[in-house]
Amino acid sequence: MTNLAKLPVTVITGFLGSGKTTLISHLMQNPGGKRLAVIVNEFGDVGVDGEILKSCAIPDCPAENIMELANGCICCTVADDFIPTIEALMALEPRPDHILIETSGLALPKPLLKAFDWPDIRSKITVDGVIALADAEAVAAGRFASNVAAVDAQRLADESIDHETPLSEVFEDQISCADIILLTKPDLAGPEGVAKAKQVIAAEAPRPLPVVEVAEGAVDPRIILGLEAAAEDDMDARPSHHDDHDDHEHDDFESIVVQIPELSEPEQLVQAIEALANKHNILRVKGYASVAGKPMRLLVQAVGARVRHQFDRPWKPEEDRVGRLVVIAEHDDINVDAIRSVLVPAPQAAE
Repeated sequence: MTNLAKLPVTVITGFLGSGKTTLISHLMQNPGGKRLAVIVNEFGDVGVDGEILKSCAIPDCPAENIMELANGCICCTVADDFIPTIEALMALEPRPDHILIETSGLALPKPLLKAFDWPDIRSKITVDGVIALADAEAVAAGRFASNVAAVDAQRLADESIDHETPLSEVFEDQISCADIILLTKPDLAGPEGVAKAKQVIAAEAPRPLPVVEVAEGAVDPRIILGLEAAAEDDMDARPSHHDDHDDHEHDDFESIVVQIPELSEPEQLVQAIEALANKHNILRVKGYASVAGKPMRLLVQAVGARVRHQFDRPWKPEEDRVGRLVVIAEHDDINVDAIRSVLVPAPQAAE
């Protein structure tokens, strides 16, 4: 049994758009009797995920228990950001029973586990488990995995294609580090897609892992909280592509923030994001927009060309009704001018 004096922490990892924020929102609403606290480590300086979670706050997980870290990867800012945040959460009255950490969608989880060996906290907290989310439809389609039959066939036909890409490495590292895999969006994948995704995950996993299908983040907290994995003491069983390196790279991916004017209708932005994904290999777009005549703010989240949007809350009186979007892509695909030209088209001249 894990030392009961240690505060359990669950690391929630998963590729861009796999549903981490949706899962945490559900856990906040259904904490299983635990008082939760949340750390959100976002990629980019627009705190979309943190604000979504704060809007879901309830007495068992109040807004002050939700902290955002947007100054870079947690494991690279241990002394400056991570340790003080953990200590601040542990000092809360009443003290949380369990901490959830939502990593960025491009995070490698193993370096984060190493951060738990930091002298100031290693005797106070333990990694109860690492939960990896995988988008069933995306995995079944051969995205974020290196051994899907269609991808293998393409590689065999073209010797110039790399056998490993930053995307596949991130996906594989997240699977390898996990204690449980949550297969999200099974409704979009369908039964055949779910079966294929499970085959891909089984092939990537270094050891047999339980795979649980989850729709809209709805999972019994007893399944993923209280695992007592003590993952920080189990590093050898969690292989990584970066085990031979002293550090890991963050240069493969880049984000920019684009300010967009008020829209006439949401479909205007949906079409722009779809075009952006198809023309410029954009991985993720998330943020907010203003729609003319609507008192509510439009929340926008896109994975590739798949765009979801909803009105999430009224604009506050002191807020400027200006949209801001975080756009994330591989480093070589970030063309700031081209991205802005798609999202913010030049005004048409009057006839």
